[in-house]
Amino acid sequence: MSKVAKRVGDHVGERIRTRRTQLGLTQLQLAEALDISYQQVQKYETGANRISAGRLYELSVKLQVEVSYFFGDLQIQESTPPMEHGGKGRATIELVRNYNEISDPSVRASVNSLIRALSDPNTSEMLTREAI
Repeated sequence: MSKVAKRVGDHVGERIRTRRTQLGLTQLQLAEALDISYQQVQKYETGANRISAGRLYELSVKLQVEVSYFFGDLQIQESTPPMEHGGKGRATIELVRNYNEISDPSVRASVNSLIRALSDPNTSEMLTREAI
């Protein structure tokens, strides 16, 4: 588990405990309402176990808060680098999807070589000059 995920899990667990105690509920009462063991509630509150999106929604209903409540006051300063594979653009996703559809290994290798050549600034410049 990453440091950020751990900090978020701990924060969410703390918010669960805070809201549960505000409502005057014991861990056992909350567990019974969720049809889980009180030990599981304890693990959620301490951040020992991760909480699924579905369970977080159930908790928000039982604790009478919006799901966003659990993330309130969360201070994470660490920024994450962009995805290296360029998965943000539709064109990139389509390119990968289409490439994966090529069943002939030699054709895939040729396409890969072409893309590699086109992505090299020296090759691209040379191809542009030849086209003119």
